[in-house]
Amino acid sequence: MKINLANIKKAKKILDKSECVAIPTETVYGLAGKAYSDKACLKIFKLKKRPKNNPLIVHYHNCKDLEKDCILNNDFIRLYKSFCPGPITFVLNLKRNSKISKFVTNNMKTLAVRFPKHPVTRNLLKKLNYPLAAPSANLSSKVSAVNSNDVRDDFGKKIKYILNGGKSSIGLESTIVDLRNKPKILRLGGLEPSLIQKILNKKVSINNNPLTISSPGQFKLHYSPGIPIRLNVKKTKKNEAFLLINKKKEIKSNYYFLSKSGNLKEAARNLYSTLRKIKKSKYKSIAVKKIPNRGIGKTINDRLNRASKF
Repeated sequence: MKINLANIKKAKKILDKSECVAIPTETVYGLAGKAYSDKACLKIFKLKKRPKNNPLIVHYHNCKDLEKDCILNNDFIRLYKSFCPGPITFVLNLKRNSKISKFVTNNMKTLAVRFPKHPVTRNLLKKLNYPLAAPSANLSSKVSAVNSNDVRDDFGKKIKYILNGGKSSIGLESTIVDLRNKPKILRLGGLEPSLIQKILNKKVSINNNPLTISSPGQFKLHYSPGIPIRLNVKKTKKNEAFLLINKKKEIKSNYYFLSKSGNLKEAARNLYSTLRKIKKSKYKSIAVKKIPNRGIGKTINDRLNRASKF
């Protein structure tokens, strides 16, 4: 991808003033603000209408930058070397002298961090002397944004600037792994747990529905298009869209396909934009045909399950 340095310079100028901009990542678009600024972080919560007890993910350019704020451990180093930059977020202990805004962490002593792979945002982070707090660039509990138009649909002119980087290549949020004690997955995402387990060479538990919120993406209702969703359906009701994993010979006007051939990665990439498309087409609800619960299909099912808690 060709990097437009003038656009990156413009985004930096706005961020330096503790204002918010939307940034592209390989997972979904983020609503970014200076992580060391209370003013910027409060703006993120206000724009998203996000509950204050839902912590933010902070984006760094590299491991050296992170050392100023977090206590690193061996499990982190191994995963960082294998998967970063990429679709994985780490929950680590915060250093006492960290400048991270208390609003980012909900006054907790932990921080969720990641190193995005998208070349535009990597270029931006390299030019900043602070990390970026950046939850997904959508209204709280709603479908995440995977392109600049999605961001515009949700926020209009309320955001100072959208740094365009095309469509997100993965289309689902990062996998969150808590590395404070025994490693555990707090949110399924773009990186399969089996790959994490293989690198660490130890069992990694999955705690996808915790009692206490210690990282983003753990609320029961999330990723919702704003209309009811029914899962594992064979037959649709009247005025209901039918979401299918692959293209059928029989095509009806209410059929929406996530992939031509049932490819789960393609389906993941198209999930959020398809949910938005259905909502715009004025359907009253969405019926979802069973999606294979393997690989990134588990993440797709997790998102649809949370979206169905309407």
